[in-house]
Amino acid sequence: MNESHDQPVFVSGDVARRMFTWPEAIEALRASYRLPESAGATPPRSVATVGKAWLRTLPAIPPAGRYFGAKLMGTGVQGVASGIDYVVVLFDRETSRIAAFLDAANITAFRTAATSALALDMLAPRAPARLAVLGSGLEASNHARAFAAVRELSEVVVFSPTPERRRAFAESLARDLGLPVRDADSAEAAVAGADIVLAAARSHGEAPILFGPWLKDTATIVSIGSTIPHQREIDASVVARSDVIVCDSLHEVLLETGDMIAAAAAGIEFHSKSFSLNDLVSGTCRQQVQDSGMRLFKSVGGGLQDVVVAELILRKALEAGLATPLPMRFEHKR
Repeated sequence: MNESHDQPVFVSGDVARRMFTWPEAIEALRASYRLPESAGATPPRSVATVGKAWLRTLPAIPPAGRYFGAKLMGTGVQGVASGIDYVVVLFDRETSRIAAFLDAANITAFRTAATSALALDMLAPRAPARLAVLGSGLEASNHARAFAAVRELSEVVVFSPTPERRRAFAESLARDLGLPVRDADSAEAAVAGADIVLAAARSHGEAPILFGPWLKDTATIVSIGSTIPHQREIDASVVARSDVIVCDSLHEVLLETGDMIAAAAAGIEFHSKSFSLNDLVSGTCRQQVQDSGMRLFKSVGGGLQDVVVAELILRKALEAGLATPLPMRFEHKR
Protein backbone atom coordinates (compact mmCIF):
# COMPACT_ATOMS: atom_id res chain seq x y z
CA MET A 1 0.00 0.00 0.00
CA ASN A 2 1.42 3.36 -1.04
CA GLU A 3 0.61 6.09 1.47
CA SER A 4 3.29 8.64 0.61
CA HIS A 5 0.61 10.93 -0.89
CA ASP A 6 2.97 13.10 -2.94
CA GLN A 7 0.01 13.04 -5.31
CA PRO A 8 -3.54 13.24 -3.92
CA VAL A 9 -6.11 10.59 -4.79
CA PHE A 10 -9.87 10.55 -5.33
CA VAL A 11 -12.23 7.91 -3.92
CA SER A 12 -15.56 7.76 -5.73
CA GLY A 13 -18.93 7.09 -4.15
CA ASP A 14 -19.04 3.68 -5.81
CA VAL A 15 -15.65 2.70 -4.38
CA ALA A 16 -16.67 4.02 -0.95
CA ARG A 17 -19.74 1.74 -1.01
CA ARG A 18 -17.61 -1.25 -2.05
CA MET A 19 -15.00 -0.67 0.66
CA PHE A 20 -17.41 -0.03 3.53
CA THR A 21 -18.54 -2.62 6.09
CA TRP A 22 -20.57 -1.99 9.24
CA PRO A 23 -18.38 -3.97 11.67
CA GLU A 24 -15.17 -2.24 10.57
CA ALA A 25 -16.73 1.24 10.73
CA ILE A 26 -18.27 0.63 14.14
CA GLU A 27 -14.97 -0.62 15.56
CA ALA A 28 -13.01 2.29 14.04
CA LEU A 29 -15.41 4.74 15.69
CA ARG A 30 -15.24 2.82 18.97
CA ALA A 31 -11.45 3.07 18.97
CA SER A 32 -11.63 6.82 18.35
CA TYR A 33 -14.33 7.61 20.91
CA ARG A 34 -12.56 5.51 23.54
CA LEU A 35 -9.64 7.98 23.57
CA PRO A 36 -9.79 11.23 25.56
CA GLU A 37 -11.30 14.26 23.86
CA SER A 38 -8.85 17.03 23.01
CA ALA A 39 -10.00 20.62 23.32
CA GLY A 40 -10.26 22.16 19.88
CA ALA A 41 -9.94 18.85 17.99
CA THR A 42 -13.60 18.74 16.95
CA PRO A 43 -14.89 22.32 16.75
CA PRO A 44 -18.57 22.99 16.07
CA ARG A 45 -19.75 22.86 12.47
CA SER A 46 -19.80 26.21 10.69
CA VAL A 47 -22.29 27.38 8.07
CA ALA A 48 -21.83 30.28 5.67
CA THR A 49 -25.02 31.54 4.01
CA VAL A 50 -26.05 34.11 1.41
CA GLY A 51 -29.67 33.83 0.30
CA LYS A 52 -30.33 30.20 -0.65
CA ALA A 53 -26.63 29.45 -1.07
CA TRP A 54 -24.86 27.84 1.86
CA LEU A 55 -21.64 26.06 2.72
CA ARG A 56 -21.26 23.83 5.77
CA THR A 57 -17.90 22.70 7.12
CA LEU A 58 -17.24 19.95 9.70
CA PRO A 59 -13.54 19.79 10.63
CA ALA A 60 -11.85 17.26 12.91
CA ILE A 61 -8.47 16.00 14.03
CA PRO A 62 -9.10 12.50 15.46
CA PRO A 63 -7.07 11.49 18.53
CA ALA A 64 -5.33 8.77 16.51
CA GLY A 65 -4.88 7.69 12.92
CA ARG A 66 -2.92 8.90 9.90
CA TYR A 67 -5.33 11.57 8.67
CA PHE A 68 -7.26 14.66 9.68
CA GLY A 69 -9.51 16.88 7.63
CA ALA A 70 -13.01 18.16 7.07
CA LYS A 71 -16.25 17.41 5.32
CA LEU A 72 -17.67 20.19 3.17
CA MET A 73 -21.12 20.35 1.65
CA GLY A 74 -22.90 23.13 -0.12
CA THR A 75 -25.49 24.29 -2.56
CA GLY A 76 -25.84 27.33 -4.76
CA VAL A 77 -28.32 30.09 -5.47
CA GLN A 78 -31.12 27.66 -6.35
CA GLY A 79 -31.01 26.12 -2.87
CA VAL A 80 -31.41 22.44 -2.05
CA ALA A 81 -33.64 21.96 -5.11
CA SER A 82 -30.42 21.94 -7.17
CA GLY A 83 -28.92 19.18 -5.01
CA ILE A 84 -26.01 19.00 -2.58
CA ASP A 85 -22.47 17.76 -3.13
CA TYR A 86 -20.45 16.34 -0.23
CA VAL A 87 -16.68 15.92 -0.07
CA VAL A 88 -14.24 14.86 2.64
CA VAL A 89 -10.75 16.32 2.29
CA LEU A 90 -8.07 14.40 4.19
CA PHE A 91 -4.64 15.74 5.14
CA ASP A 92 -1.72 13.45 5.96
CA ARG A 93 -0.78 14.02 9.59
CA GLU A 94 2.84 12.98 8.93
CA THR A 95 3.57 15.06 5.82
CA SER A 96 0.98 17.87 6.14
CA ARG A 97 0.05 17.29 2.49
CA ILE A 98 -3.45 16.96 1.09
CA ALA A 99 -3.82 13.20 0.71
CA ALA A 100 -7.29 12.52 -0.65
CA PHE A 101 -10.70 13.73 -1.71
CA LEU A 102 -13.61 11.35 -1.06
CA ASP A 103 -17.14 11.60 -2.41
CA ALA A 104 -18.95 11.82 0.91
CA ALA A 105 -22.63 11.46 0.02
CA ASN A 106 -22.61 7.84 1.16
CA ILE A 107 -20.00 8.41 3.86
CA THR A 108 -22.42 10.78 5.58
CA ALA A 109 -25.14 8.14 5.80
CA PHE A 110 -22.66 5.40 6.71
CA ARG A 111 -21.02 7.30 9.56
CA THR A 112 -24.33 8.40 11.07
CA ALA A 113 -25.68 4.86 11.25
CA ALA A 114 -22.37 3.36 12.37
CA THR A 115 -22.13 5.91 15.21
CA SER A 116 -25.69 5.12 16.29
CA ALA A 117 -24.91 1.40 16.20
CA LEU A 118 -21.86 1.99 18.40
CA ALA A 119 -24.01 3.83 20.94
CA LEU A 120 -26.70 1.16 20.74
CA ASP A 121 -24.13 -1.55 21.35
CA MET A 122 -23.12 0.21 24.58
CA LEU A 123 -26.68 1.05 25.70
CA ALA A 124 -29.04 -1.78 24.77
CA PRO A 125 -29.20 -5.07 26.70
CA ARG A 126 -27.41 -7.95 24.98
CA ALA A 127 -30.47 -9.95 24.06
CA PRO A 128 -32.65 -10.50 20.98
CA ALA A 129 -34.55 -7.28 20.39
CA ARG A 130 -37.65 -6.06 18.61
CA LEU A 131 -36.78 -2.98 16.55
CA ALA A 132 -39.28 -0.24 15.66
CA VAL A 133 -38.28 2.06 12.80
CA LEU A 134 -39.99 5.40 12.24
CA GLY A 135 -38.99 6.34 8.72
CA SER A 136 -38.31 4.54 5.45
CA GLY A 137 -35.58 6.65 3.83
CA LEU A 138 -31.85 6.16 3.43
CA GLU A 139 -31.02 6.89 7.07
CA ALA A 140 -33.67 4.46 8.32
CA SER A 141 -32.42 1.78 5.94
CA ASN A 142 -28.77 2.20 6.92
CA HIS A 143 -29.57 2.28 10.63
CA ALA A 144 -31.56 -0.94 10.51
CA ARG A 145 -28.65 -2.67 8.78
CA ALA A 146 -26.11 -1.20 11.20
CA PHE A 147 -28.20 -2.25 14.21
CA ALA A 148 -28.35 -5.78 12.83
CA ALA A 149 -24.54 -5.81 12.93
CA VAL A 150 -24.50 -5.36 16.73
CA ARG A 151 -27.73 -7.00 17.92
CA GLU A 152 -29.84 -10.01 17.06
CA LEU A 153 -33.16 -8.59 15.87
CA SER A 154 -36.17 -10.82 16.51
CA GLU A 155 -38.51 -8.58 14.47
CA VAL A 156 -38.52 -5.21 12.74
CA VAL A 157 -41.67 -3.08 12.50
CA VAL A 158 -41.63 0.03 10.33
CA PHE A 159 -43.92 3.03 10.02
CA SER A 160 -43.75 5.95 7.62
CA PRO A 161 -46.68 8.01 6.35
CA THR A 162 -46.69 6.57 2.81
CA PRO A 163 -47.92 2.95 2.80
CA GLU A 164 -46.14 2.07 -0.44
CA ARG A 165 -42.79 3.31 0.83
CA ARG A 166 -42.95 1.54 4.18
CA ARG A 167 -44.01 -1.73 2.51
CA ALA A 168 -41.13 -1.48 0.04
CA PHE A 169 -38.79 -0.77 2.95
CA ALA A 170 -40.08 -3.83 4.83
CA GLU A 171 -39.68 -6.07 1.79
CA SER A 172 -36.13 -4.83 1.10
CA LEU A 173 -35.00 -5.26 4.70
CA ALA A 174 -36.56 -8.71 5.01
CA ARG A 175 -34.87 -9.81 1.80
CA ASP A 176 -31.43 -8.40 2.64
CA LEU A 177 -31.25 -9.36 6.33
CA GLY A 178 -33.41 -12.47 6.41
CA LEU A 179 -35.49 -11.04 9.25
CA PRO A 180 -39.24 -10.93 9.92
CA VAL A 181 -40.17 -7.37 8.93
CA ARG A 182 -43.65 -5.87 8.77
CA ASP A 183 -45.16 -2.44 8.41
CA ALA A 184 -47.55 -0.73 10.85
CA ASP A 185 -50.27 1.79 10.12
CA SER A 186 -49.19 4.25 12.84
CA ALA A 187 -46.08 5.27 14.72
CA GLU A 188 -47.66 4.26 18.02
CA ALA A 189 -48.48 0.79 16.71
CA ALA A 190 -44.93 0.33 15.42
CA VAL A 191 -43.39 1.36 18.74
CA ALA A 192 -45.65 -0.70 21.01
CA GLY A 193 -43.53 -3.22 22.93
CA ALA A 194 -40.32 -2.41 21.03
CA ASP A 195 -36.97 -2.92 22.75
CA ILE A 196 -35.18 -0.54 20.37
CA VAL A 197 -36.80 2.46 18.69
CA LEU A 198 -35.23 4.38 15.82
CA ALA A 199 -36.63 7.83 15.05
CA ALA A 200 -35.41 8.75 11.56
CA ALA A 201 -38.24 10.71 9.95
CA ARG A 202 -39.23 14.21 10.99
CA SER A 203 -42.73 15.32 10.03
CA HIS A 204 -43.15 17.95 7.32
CA GLY A 205 -44.61 20.32 9.91
CA GLU A 206 -41.74 19.73 12.37
CA ALA A 207 -44.12 18.14 14.87
CA PRO A 208 -42.80 15.34 17.13
CA ILE A 209 -43.28 11.82 15.79
CA LEU A 210 -42.42 9.88 18.97
CA PHE A 211 -44.01 10.26 22.42
CA GLY A 212 -42.93 9.02 25.83
CA PRO A 213 -46.15 7.21 26.87
CA TRP A 214 -45.80 4.87 23.88
CA LEU A 215 -42.46 3.47 25.08
CA LYS A 216 -41.71 0.53 27.35
CA ASP A 217 -39.71 1.36 30.48
CA THR A 218 -36.59 -0.46 29.27
CA ALA A 219 -36.55 0.79 25.67
CA THR A 220 -33.43 2.15 24.00
CA ILE A 221 -34.20 5.06 21.68
CA VAL A 222 -32.03 6.43 18.88
CA SER A 223 -33.01 9.84 17.51
CA ILE A 224 -31.16 11.35 14.54
CA GLY A 225 -33.60 13.77 12.90
CA SER A 226 -33.47 16.96 14.99
CA THR A 227 -30.04 18.50 14.45
CA ILE A 228 -30.71 22.27 14.43
CA PRO A 229 -33.01 24.56 16.47
CA HIS A 230 -36.06 24.58 14.20
CA GLN A 231 -36.21 20.79 13.69
CA ARG A 232 -38.40 18.48 15.79
CA GLU A 233 -38.52 14.69 16.03
CA ILE A 234 -39.13 13.43 19.59
CA ASP A 235 -41.59 14.92 22.07
CA ALA A 236 -40.39 16.41 25.36
CA SER A 237 -42.07 13.46 27.11
CA VAL A 238 -39.39 11.15 25.62
CA VAL A 239 -36.67 13.33 27.14
CA ALA A 240 -38.51 13.34 30.47
CA ARG A 241 -38.85 9.54 30.57
CA SER A 242 -35.25 8.82 29.55
CA ASP A 243 -33.04 7.93 32.53
CA VAL A 244 -29.81 8.43 30.57
CA ILE A 245 -29.21 10.60 27.50
CA VAL A 246 -26.07 10.10 25.43
CA CYS A 247 -25.06 12.66 22.79
CA ASP A 248 -22.43 12.44 20.07
CA SER A 249 -21.85 16.18 20.52
CA LEU A 250 -22.99 17.12 24.02
CA HIS A 251 -23.08 20.90 23.57
CA GLU A 252 -24.76 20.86 20.16
CA VAL A 253 -27.40 18.28 21.10
CA LEU A 254 -28.37 19.85 24.41
CA LEU A 255 -28.35 23.49 23.36
CA GLU A 256 -28.89 23.60 19.61
CA THR A 257 -31.46 20.94 18.67
CA GLY A 258 -35.15 21.68 18.52
CA ASP A 259 -36.11 18.66 20.62
CA MET A 260 -33.94 19.63 23.57
CA ILE A 261 -34.82 23.31 23.29
CA ALA A 262 -38.50 22.30 23.52
CA ALA A 263 -37.79 20.03 26.50
CA ALA A 264 -35.99 22.85 28.31
CA ALA A 265 -38.92 25.19 27.58
CA ALA A 266 -41.24 22.57 29.12
CA GLY A 267 -39.22 22.73 32.35
CA ILE A 268 -37.55 19.32 31.97
CA GLU A 269 -34.12 19.08 33.62
CA PHE A 270 -31.92 16.84 31.49
CA HIS A 271 -28.36 18.14 31.79
CA SER A 272 -27.61 16.08 34.91
CA LYS A 273 -28.50 12.83 33.12
CA SER A 274 -26.75 13.64 29.84
CA PHE A 275 -23.35 12.30 28.79
CA SER A 276 -21.11 12.42 25.74
CA LEU A 277 -20.44 9.44 23.50
CA ASN A 278 -16.84 9.62 24.73
CA ASP A 279 -18.17 9.18 28.29
CA LEU A 280 -20.15 6.15 27.18
CA VAL A 281 -17.41 4.39 25.21
CA SER A 282 -14.64 5.13 27.73
CA GLY A 283 -16.81 3.85 30.59
CA THR A 284 -17.08 7.14 32.47
CA CYS A 285 -20.88 6.80 32.76
CA ARG A 286 -21.01 3.00 32.98
CA GLN A 287 -22.76 2.95 36.36
CA GLN A 288 -25.42 5.46 35.29
CA VAL A 289 -26.19 3.32 32.26
CA GLN A 290 -26.36 0.13 34.31
CA ASP A 291 -28.76 1.76 36.77
CA SER A 292 -31.04 3.19 34.07
CA GLY A 293 -34.21 1.87 32.51
CA MET A 294 -34.94 3.91 29.39
CA ARG A 295 -31.91 5.10 27.44
CA LEU A 296 -31.75 7.72 24.70
CA PHE A 297 -29.01 8.35 22.14
CA LYS A 298 -29.32 11.62 20.28
CA SER A 299 -27.08 12.45 17.33
CA VAL A 300 -26.32 15.55 15.28
CA GLY A 301 -23.35 14.05 13.43
CA GLY A 302 -19.86 15.49 13.38
CA GLY A 303 -16.61 15.83 11.52
CA LEU A 304 -14.87 13.25 13.70
CA GLN A 305 -17.24 10.57 12.42
CA ASP A 306 -16.70 11.68 8.81
CA VAL A 307 -12.91 11.66 9.07
CA VAL A 308 -12.68 8.32 10.92
CA VAL A 309 -14.90 6.53 8.40
CA ALA A 310 -13.23 8.29 5.46
CA GLU A 311 -9.80 7.11 6.68
CA LEU A 312 -11.07 3.54 6.89
CA ILE A 313 -12.41 3.72 3.33
CA LEU A 314 -9.28 5.44 1.98
CA ARG A 315 -6.96 2.83 3.46
CA LYS A 316 -8.99 -0.02 1.98
CA ALA A 317 -9.25 1.73 -1.40
CA LEU A 318 -5.47 2.22 -1.49
CA GLU A 319 -4.89 -1.42 -0.59
CA ALA A 320 -7.29 -2.54 -3.34
CA GLY A 321 -5.79 -0.18 -5.92
CA LEU A 322 -9.14 1.58 -6.32
CA ALA A 323 -8.13 5.11 -5.31
CA THR A 324 -7.69 7.26 -8.41
CA PRO A 325 -4.45 9.32 -8.52
CA LEU A 326 -5.21 12.92 -9.41
CA PRO A 327 -3.10 14.74 -12.02
CA MET A 328 -2.25 17.60 -9.70
CA ARG A 329 0.27 18.70 -7.16
CA PHE A 330 -0.30 21.43 -4.58
CA GLU A 331 2.35 24.03 -3.89
CA HIS A 332 3.55 23.29 -0.38
CA LYS A 333 4.07 26.59 1.42
CA ARG A 334 6.83 26.65 4.03
